Amino acid sequence: MTGATNIRRVAFQGERGAFSEEAAVRLLGENIEAVPRPSFEALFRAISEGAADYALAPIENTLAGSVHQSYDLLLDSHLHIVGEIIHPIALHLIGTPHATLDRLDTVESHPVALAQCERFFRGHPQLQRVASLDTAGSVREVVADNDPSRAAIAGRRAAKIYGGNILLEHVEDHSENYTRFLLLAPQPERPEGINERANKLSLVIQLAHEPGALHRALGIFARREINLLRIESRPIPGSPWQYRFYLDLQAALHSAGTAAALDELHQCAAEVRVLGCYPAHEGSTRNFN
Repeated sequence: MTGATNIRRVAFQGERGAFSEEAAVRLLGENIEAVPRPSFEALFRAISEGAADYALAPIENTLAGSVHQSYDLLLDSHLHIVGEIIHPIALHLIGTPHATLDRLDTVESHPVALAQCERFFRGHPQLQRVASLDTAGSVREVVADNDPSRAAIAGRRAAKIYGGNILLEHVEDHSENYTRFLLLAPQPERPEGINERANKLSLVIQLAHEPGALHRALGIFARREINLLRIESRPIPGSPWQYRFYLDLQAALHSAGTAAALDELHQCAAEVRVLGCYPAHEGSTRNFN
């Protein structure tokens, strides 16, 4: 932590105004020091390099699916999951302060964001798409260039930070667009302000490459009525056709049933690692503004 000021430094991938920064503020409050990092690799190094106290990493999106880089880097980092937040991805068309929709020629953003706005581009076929490295960074470039023929697609926070003008709100194709982020820390203790009720458990396991291995492992939780929320497989580098399995469970480490399940799991798995036990995101995603 950063001493007497008690300001938490939170690293995220992208530039100021990125959706990751929006999510960090929603989770931990405005009194954080945002630490933008240029890549996922740099994000996961931020704590060990002394640049941040926490890291916020995207792990899955309702439209794009899993963020595989985050899964792989999480295993290599030895960081602990201490919280999560599900954040809405609302995309807006943002121009210079004096821009208008009818003066635009080009619209730039990250390719994934551009691809999520097909309906908007079909309705405005005269607009040329320009791919960039980052949604928020595209707003910064557009505003700095002060060219009313250029616009960007990004979030509301980026417009506020860089002084952009929101020309159209919610240009995304699907309103049910959410990203789940994990709050990572060097130790398993949760930061102040995070709900103390840890009710979600994340594990990674490696099983023998034999028939029924996964069925037996999952049966350990099913027999104890521990709900499996998510399973994700990732290949093991250097071991072709073998996989690690990431599990999210509705469980708490202090529960006797969970402890018994983990003991049994250790007996049938080649590797078991607890990534974190933390409070699940509370509330319906439909309540977001």
